[in-house]
Amino acid sequence: MIKVHSLPDSPISPLFEPGLLAFLQSLHQRFEAERQQLLAERESLQTAFDQGYTPHLSQAAQEIAEASWQVARIPADLQERRVEITGPVDRKTVINALNSGASVFMADFEDASCPRWDLLLDGQWNLYQAIRRQLQFTDAARGKTYALAEKTATLMVRPRGWHLNEAHVRVKEEAMSASLFDFGTYLYLNAEMLLANGSGPYFYLPKLENAKEAALWTKVFAHAETYLGLPQGSIKCTVLIETITAAFAMEEILFALRPNITGLNAGRWDYLFSVIKKFRQRPEFVLPDRAALHMQQPFMAAYAQRLVQVCHQRGAHAIGGMSAYIPARDEAANLEAFAKVKADKEREAKMGYDGSWVAHPGLVPVARAVFDEVLGNKPHQKSKQILADWHPADLLTLPTDRSITEGGLRTNVHVALQYLCYWLSGQGAAAIHQLMEDAATAEISRAQLWQWLRHGSQLTDGRRITRSLVEEIIAREVRRLPHLFEGRTDLQRQIPRATRLLLDLVITDAFEPFLTTPAYELLLQEETKILNATPYENATTN
Repeated sequence: MIKVHSLPDSPISPLFEPGLLAFLQSLHQRFEAERQQLLAERESLQTAFDQGYTPHLSQAAQEIAEASWQVARIPADLQERRVEITGPVDRKTVINALNSGASVFMADFEDASCPRWDLLLDGQWNLYQAIRRQLQFTDAARGKTYALAEKTATLMVRPRGWHLNEAHVRVKEEAMSASLFDFGTYLYLNAEMLLANGSGPYFYLPKLENAKEAALWTKVFAHAETYLGLPQGSIKCTVLIETITAAFAMEEILFALRPNITGLNAGRWDYLFSVIKKFRQRPEFVLPDRAALHMQQPFMAAYAQRLVQVCHQRGAHAIGGMSAYIPARDEAANLEAFAKVKADKEREAKMGYDGSWVAHPGLVPVARAVFDEVLGNKPHQKSKQILADWHPADLLTLPTDRSITEGGLRTNVHVALQYLCYWLSGQGAAAIHQLMEDAATAEISRAQLWQWLRHGSQLTDGRRITRSLVEEIIAREVRRLPHLFEGRTDLQRQIPRATRLLLDLVITDAFEPFLTTPAYELLLQEETKILNATPYENATTN
């Protein structure tokens, strides 16, 4: 039996009819045991990392690399991907992103969204309406109405990662995988319409750690296509390479998903977080200030180059990383930010990437101009092969300068605290210091704080990073927040909970794998007050 928490006021609630519920139940029953096994294997591997394990290319990866194969045919509307924009699934963002002039819009249920139940359902409804060209938004304060343009970006959806549960959907009292809920709901409601429109159900898959986790998605796709009567291979995906273990398995991941995959994306922010997380117990892997972790660092450059090399060899797209800058009212600051974005995209385009990510519509023209110059009329540059020698050890060649400054320490505290306040108030992406911060960048900040404190790292001024120093800086930043959040009582109300959560994440011997896990528990504690709904009052199915 499947039970779904009902929200009577949500326009999407009537669409949770028996057919959809039965499909979701089938996903859970077929794949939950394997998901749990893979999550248990993640924990075992982390124990091995803690004891000195270093990732390497497996024998299977070497055999796959020596074989001759290509990914399956890529649909016409995913051939040209020179600029992709990402963002949360609220109504205004969806409209602006689809109208932005980008080739692709990735609607993000994961790092850029807060998984509050009403917001998740609103997001599904917004995409449902957008696909049917019924989506509109009226900003009453500005007296402005937003509607979809005649030509819009190709829509892709990022469900939440394998590690997350959806507490509001239960099968025989087990919480459903958030990945399968997000994927299954969107697919069931929209696949037929998408295919009729000449597009298809396209997904971005986050935080995969190895080919076995990718292969699980292949099984999910095959089951869903058969169950719903969709053409085989019509579900397409792109995988974000955003874990250090996935970087050693790029070719295996492509091979495992070859009937469905169209490309890989260099998810560099989560990738940095993964390096810190996996090697957290090892002092030789302590990293410098977050600002110093740019793409020119040896381990990041090797990762970026390897992704292009693997993708182009197998006929897949290589999509570059996120430029998190956002336009500001200060013209000088804008010019500086745009110059940095341009340089970043020029580096990617010259390296061979077929497209790249931006976080704001204002950056679409900047990125597009760069790729237009390199690609011309070609949809991509997959014919460009990277022939340079590559060695697995290159992925672990860390910066020689490991400087940690007081400014870097304060920035991490400042960003993590602010972001947690936004997240707990229902906003999964927030503009902080002209950067669009989401869960991935917040993870870097809190993970570095834990790492530096754990290893007693030294600041450039000679001081050791101690618990008392971290607590002192957190206290100072907390005192600043009411002023920074002036006029936002929703954010001010979250300061105590965000402060407690950050302390719990940082001042501890145990490392929490994902900050969104304990944050989700806090969210659930308050949701019944916010939503004023009775759990699981919706229709159920056996």
